[in-house]
Amino acid sequence: MNYWRSVALVFSGTALAQAIPLLGSLVIARIFAPAEFGIYTAWLGITYIVGMFVTGRFEMALALEPDGLPRAQAATATVLTTVMVVGALFVLGLPAYLLLEDQLPAFPVTLAVLLIPASLIFAGSQIWQAWTAAEGRFKALSAQRIVQAAAVTVLQMAIGLAAPSAGALALAYMIGLATGLAVIMRDLPLARLDGGLGSLKSFWSRYRRFPIYSLPADTVNTAAAQLPLAIIASRFGADSAGFVALAFRTLGAPISLMGTAVLDVFKRRASTAWRDRGDCRSEYRQTFVVLAAGSLLATIAFFFSGEGLFAFAFGEKWRPAGEAAVILLPLFALRFVASPLSYVFYVAEKQHVDLLWQLCLLATTMSALLLPSGYRETLLSYAVGYGFLYVVYIALSYRFSGGAAPAQRS
Repeated sequence: MNYWRSVALVFSGTALAQAIPLLGSLVIARIFAPAEFGIYTAWLGITYIVGMFVTGRFEMALALEPDGLPRAQAATATVLTTVMVVGALFVLGLPAYLLLEDQLPAFPVTLAVLLIPASLIFAGSQIWQAWTAAEGRFKALSAQRIVQAAAVTVLQMAIGLAAPSAGALALAYMIGLATGLAVIMRDLPLARLDGGLGSLKSFWSRYRRFPIYSLPADTVNTAAAQLPLAIIASRFGADSAGFVALAFRTLGAPISLMGTAVLDVFKRRASTAWRDRGDCRSEYRQTFVVLAAGSLLATIAFFFSGEGLFAFAFGEKWRPAGEAAVILLPLFALRFVASPLSYVFYVAEKQHVDLLWQLCLLATTMSALLLPSGYRETLLSYAVGYGFLYVVYIALSYRFSGGAAPAQRS
């Protein structure tokens, strides 16, 4: 299948999967009280973090394996690793929860009970999505995301009519997630590990860079992404934070959609090229040119019309959000180019460089948000500092894309 045709296929499926819960929220918001939805959202954030942690980020290595049986066995090793980590968390976490229950923030017992199984199902969904994308089954990937989004949304509305609580939202989310996972598991069954525990240990050794470097890097990246709104709210008030939040959401949504689609396709092509030739420079250039051209055109168009578009779409009171979006525009434009191409760090086994870059990003974010005195100066400092680091990120990924064949893994 043509490269950009594959991207369009994944993009359309991802866009529909994002649109379903967005439309469903119009109904869900009328069923559930804000407090219940807030508790559920906090629980969901913890579920995401735990679900990412328990995989060790080994699912990101699946595209590096050859098609067919080797990748199926790697997926099996990833699933076994995830189950083992989840089991350890349950054994260690349950006694700790019971001992410290009085000191912990108030949390409905239903959500506490559902946290571990929901995190396991979320992790499984991430593993099978990564596996499906690595195999190039983009129609199946899009179908799984749509089924999952529809199942979660419909169940939350249905269960909410009977019991409009945070626990109902969480239960519906878990069941809907499991429904989507069941759909995709039928097409990609796990394979038996011929060497048993020895094969599992070999897998851990071969891809040890993922839990050692990629997992901390992704955690730091998540922390850096959460800082701006919290710091701006504490320094300049809730209104300023609200304007920036809308700017982030408006600019970030299409970038996330397109970036995910390009990444799902690029990582397969880059990994295949690296195994065949020892580099992925040609694939990198092809992707970079299209992303950079699209980013430049969108930046120019939005720069001259951004404030007016925000005022028209959201009302005049939201014009300051448009002003914030224009300031942050170069940052998001560079993110649009850098994010899909970041998979080169995995292909070239440069996760330690990625971790160092993420730490620099966290330090730059803190400095940019805390040192300037004014609101506008803070936004500008944040955009310039973050944007500069993205330029460095793109330069590094380009350099690594032309590297020699990777050294033999031990």
